[in-house]
Amino acid sequence: MFDKLLIANRGAVAVRIIRTCRELGITSVAVYVPGDRSSLHVRLADECVALTTEAGYLDGDEILRLARQTGAGAIHPGYGFLAERPAFIRACEEAGVVFVGPPSQVVAACQAKIDAMQRVQEAGYRIPVHARACLDDAGELDEDDAQHLLSLAQSLGYPLAVKSCSGGRGRGTRVVNEVVALVESARQSRREADNVYGDQRLYLEKIIEGARHLEVQILGDRHGNIIHLGDRDGSLQRNNQKLVGESPAPNLSPEQHAQLWDTALGIARLFDYQGAGTVEFLMDREGAFYFTEIKARIQVEHPVTEMISGLDIVAEQIRIAAGLPLSQGQEDVALRGWAIQCRINAEDPWNHFLPSPGILHRFRIPGGAHIRVDSYGCAGCEVPVQYDPILATLVVWGEDRALAMRRLQRALEEFTIAGVQTNLTLLQQIVDDARFSRGEYDTNLLSRLDAASSRLNGAERDLAVAAAVAYVLRNQAQTPVIPERLLSGWHRASRTI
Repeated sequence: MFDKLLIANRGAVAVRIIRTCRELGITSVAVYVPGDRSSLHVRLADECVALTTEAGYLDGDEILRLARQTGAGAIHPGYGFLAERPAFIRACEEAGVVFVGPPSQVVAACQAKIDAMQRVQEAGYRIPVHARACLDDAGELDEDDAQHLLSLAQSLGYPLAVKSCSGGRGRGTRVVNEVVALVESARQSRREADNVYGDQRLYLEKIIEGARHLEVQILGDRHGNIIHLGDRDGSLQRNNQKLVGESPAPNLSPEQHAQLWDTALGIARLFDYQGAGTVEFLMDREGAFYFTEIKARIQVEHPVTEMISGLDIVAEQIRIAAGLPLSQGQEDVALRGWAIQCRINAEDPWNHFLPSPGILHRFRIPGGAHIRVDSYGCAGCEVPVQYDPILATLVVWGEDRALAMRRLQRALEEFTIAGVQTNLTLLQQIVDDARFSRGEYDTNLLSRLDAASSRLNGAERDLAVAAAVAYVLRNQAQTPVIPERLLSGWHRASRTI
């Protein structure tokens, strides 16, 4: 096991890793940019060092230098930033610093989306209908490129998705519903993919309408052992980020769960997978599964799986990286109860999801049995604008889905954040939706909620303004009246009217 580990990340995931290091007796080293000097991960780490280069958390050379400087024997990348950068992982391997994640060749194989899907298809598993757009030349799309794309799209049919041939996290992905939007969407995808992955290659994928996004958490060690920790439903997404996830996936038969797990394990073995990862699928309305990709890292949604499995996935990552076998075999994995997770973002869902940076004036997390909040938030903490807006993940567990739902509703009501706008209201709307309550939802639910909200927001805002004006005028003339819903039971009991 390692004596010291450097965490090449920030925010909630850095805090999450520090806590596991503390429990394992490993000294944690945090890195930070100047704007994160007062962040919780810096306060909690055993040691901290500043990143002084312009690239910050993306500067692999600097992070590797700091690992050597501090004597850290391993680097944990968390998710995002350097987590899926084969070149950085190779640099760690060559420098003798252990990367807590899959080997560079495994990450590279998972990132090569077309090759990965072809390998999976040749092994007898389903993949979505797709076509590679052979636009390998750098620069903007010319007229010949545009005609080639239009021809491919016509053969596939709309709606379709323009995707990057490299990487995951939905970067470089654009959904196209009609022919007039195709070329400009491809240009946008190409630019984003080039910025993120340094790879402009694209492919087109036929969208499976009414699909559900399902995924299986896997763990593989260096001794050939690969296990699964059940499945999750991540269908409720915006910009390819899962706002709500739950485990197990609702409304699947025992046979479907078993088929999903077996398929994920079979695909993971094709890649000789090592480390923590997620095998992702789309399920059509007939219940058929289609492999889409392997996320070769820990995911934001991993706490959901930890809640039902009882395993610390970060601890397992560190064990695997240290060359130790998995702490459990498949026969030892016991999946119990139901867990649901919400992603709390600092953004305004009623104003085009614009990010909402600022200082947290109040940050009160919910409590009670079987409620978990992973966050870097605290009163006085700065929420920067240049990073992903995630503030926290709220996870609840219940013996069954009905209890988990009630617990989640209560927890969302208790969660109080002041100083920045958040998506808490939107999450409450999702959880209260009848389709979500029944577990009968797909990847289109959030867009339907957005459409319904946009029709109502104008009138609601007018009413809110009118109510605010009336409230101010009333309070200029009389003693303020405390709304009934804000009174405690003791207040209500003592009222004389």
